[in-house]
Amino acid sequence: MFTHTKAFTSFSVNDIEQAKKFYAEILGLNVKEGSEAAMPLLELQLEGGHTVMLYPKPNHTPASYTVLNFPVDDIEKTVAEMTGRGVKFLQYDGEIKTDDKGIMREGGPLIAWFEDPSGNIHSILEEKAK
Repeated sequence: MFTHTKAFTSFSVNDIEQAKKFYAEILGLNVKEGSEAAMPLLELQLEGGHTVMLYPKPNHTPASYTVLNFPVDDIEKTVAEMTGRGVKFLQYDGEIKTDDKGIMREGGPLIAWFEDPSGNIHSILEEKAK
């Protein structure tokens, strides 16, 4: 049924203008404005023709899980650059343990989590070129 569909994902934000600034200026993504009926929307244009739709929701509750993952070549360099742009990486202690930079170094790929201005959790994860 959906074998050839161009599916996409979406999530809500509590402030569409704040989201536009964060995703375009801080993360450097190509952000396209759109609208459906009376609702303003944002589309994050990702490599490979993929898109993520962001929509405003007045009673927005951030997801308690990672909604978007960004593979990077060098997590140390990316964490440093993002920290310099004001991004704060989440600190976890317990089953998932991060270091003082916010990087999890045990049990899988190197990964670090951060929140957008609406509290949605995203990650960067190191993915070495093959």
